[in-house]
Amino acid sequence: MNVAIVTVGDEILAGSTTNTNASWLAERITERGGTVGRILTIPDDRALIADYVARWRDEFDAVIVTGGIGGTPDDVTVEAVADGLERDHVVHGEIRERLVEKAAAFRDENPEMVEEYDLQLDIDAAASIPEGATPIVTDEGWAPGCIVENVYVFAGIPDEMQAMFEAVADEFQGASTAETLYTPAPEGSLHEVLEGVTERFDVAVGSYPRSENRPGRIRVSSTDPETVEAAIAWLRERVETTDPPSSSDESSA
Repeated sequence: MNVAIVTVGDEILAGSTTNTNASWLAERITERGGTVGRILTIPDDRALIADYVARWRDEFDAVIVTGGIGGTPDDVTVEAVADGLERDHVVHGEIRERLVEKAAAFRDENPEMVEEYDLQLDIDAAASIPEGATPIVTDEGWAPGCIVENVYVFAGIPDEMQAMFEAVADEFQGASTAETLYTPAPEGSLHEVLEGVTERFDVAVGSYPRSENRPGRIRVSSTDPETVEAAIAWLRERVETTDPPSSSDESSA
């Protein structure tokens, strides 16, 4: 499965919010044997979001769009996806009923907050999804995500986004498998051996340079596990290897 990830948000482009959603999604998709072919961050621009959805729906097996699915004026993602797929943006009756109940429960549990901030909830906006879409409802968030054709719309808040992905994770199974070899050798010394392994084996190879906190990496992937195993064995005979870094080193690298 070849997947494109579109993260939407002016705050990401301004540098005030770190785009952890894209890296988290890419890791989960890769773990399941999928391939992430594009990662793009764009502003809260309805026409721009719609344009990428319209183009990438045909280029990829799945397109994931994260960000801005609530009921505030800058939450344009769901409307933009509807535009890109040439569908109406409509109130989903079952979702609306659920949100009415959820809003009433919130007001009962937080009367002082509601009064202090004159809290207004636009239920119709939050309950609107592209016509014919399948909602993704979780306990973590207010507005639901949705699936429409091969486009998956998730919240931008990381906890909510992750819950939505986990609800549909089985749909992202792929056939790719990969193995990583770690080496202290500088990347510049690996040119010939990297060319050699791709000439001999039907694999994709990624080379990642060493840093202060971790050794260099050679990542070999293919749809055939035996081919990956053979390519890794071939590399081990020609490249100096070392143990993988600790998890703390990986996270800080």
